[in-house]
Amino acid sequence: MIDLHEIVGQESAIGRLQQNISANRLPHAFLFTGPVGVGRRTTAIALAKLLLCEKPQTGDGGLLAAVDDSDAASGKRACGKCNSCTLMDSGNHPDFQLVYKELARFHDDANVRNRVMQDLGIDVVRKFLLGPVGLAASYGRGKIFVVLESELLSIAAQNALLKTLEEPPPGVTIIMIAQRDEQMLPTTRSRCSLIRFNPLPKDFVIQKLTEGGVAQTEAEFWAGFSDGSVGRSLRLSKMGMYDIKCDILQKLALLGRGGDAKLGEELAKTSDKLAENAVKDAKKQDGAALSKNLATRRTTGTILEIIASGYSDAMMLRAGTDKPLVNGDQLEVIQRLGEKFSPTELGEIIEQLSQFERLLWRNVNPKIVWDNVVITCASAASL
Repeated sequence: MIDLHEIVGQESAIGRLQQNISANRLPHAFLFTGPVGVGRRTTAIALAKLLLCEKPQTGDGGLLAAVDDSDAASGKRACGKCNSCTLMDSGNHPDFQLVYKELARFHDDANVRNRVMQDLGIDVVRKFLLGPVGLAASYGRGKIFVVLESELLSIAAQNALLKTLEEPPPGVTIIMIAQRDEQMLPTTRSRCSLIRFNPLPKDFVIQKLTEGGVAQTEAEFWAGFSDGSVGRSLRLSKMGMYDIKCDILQKLALLGRGGDAKLGEELAKTSDKLAENAVKDAKKQDGAALSKNLATRRTTGTILEIIASGYSDAMMLRAGTDKPLVNGDQLEVIQRLGEKFSPTELGEIIEQLSQFERLLWRNVNPKIVWDNVVITCASAASL
């Protein structure tokens, strides 16, 4: 397990945490925000390991010296040798709990277990956080709860958490992980110390992707597209999304002003197939019943984001900027898109694509969305 001081590319976030630790002013509730796959979860677990360590250390040049809890020196780290560190490394520490929507399958209530996952509901929060939060720590160093995908917390679940976030039992630290802080209720945000995580450097992402077996050209695209997220890049690459994006942008560049009904059907089928695979993968990996509706929204949203990246590149070309293109691997395709529309029309297409993604979360039929996407991309019509 990686330690806090080993985390790369998040110097600002880690620096703030180290300052809090060194000054013995650690907040009892955090909200870690930033893109998926940039180290939020890794940092949360590393922080938990340090806080639960029985003999936290500090030192310079790799020479560690034991410190007590009142030591205000910077660079404190877990010893890696005590019983608590061993349990954290094995993933079996009784005072550390990850809270996520898939825990529903371990609930006592069969109705909760059989429910299709769409959000992180109050039943899971009560069972796996609010219930155990008041129990004594097994090792006396405190208890840590890390809530994954906190943006999926239902309103009822967030409201149920408010009192605990504001006044948790002594020694309890709660770390909420979300993509954006505005996705959370203001009452939830106000009770947490906000730590922002930045996109990872593009060269670092490319290196990690190529080390993972992704081709250089594809790695360069994902590094630009994924907002500096290694995790998301790898996940989309494994889904075969790169070939899909190349094919879609090529077809959109050849699209006439009259549109193409068959392309709308094809996009709907592609999104549906990806959603089906996501549901199967969730069942295989976690034994969880991922909602097909939620999976469809996510895959459709990703494809819309990819399409928007093509038109954004086309608009930058028309504007004559020297900023690197996300889709530099398809330069001729992007040039063709740029030649078809004025900068104003390109901007309208990009805005409309965002509107289509918002419609998905209002339960609009995906097939209707895709038909309108094709019309918009063909004619820049506002729908």
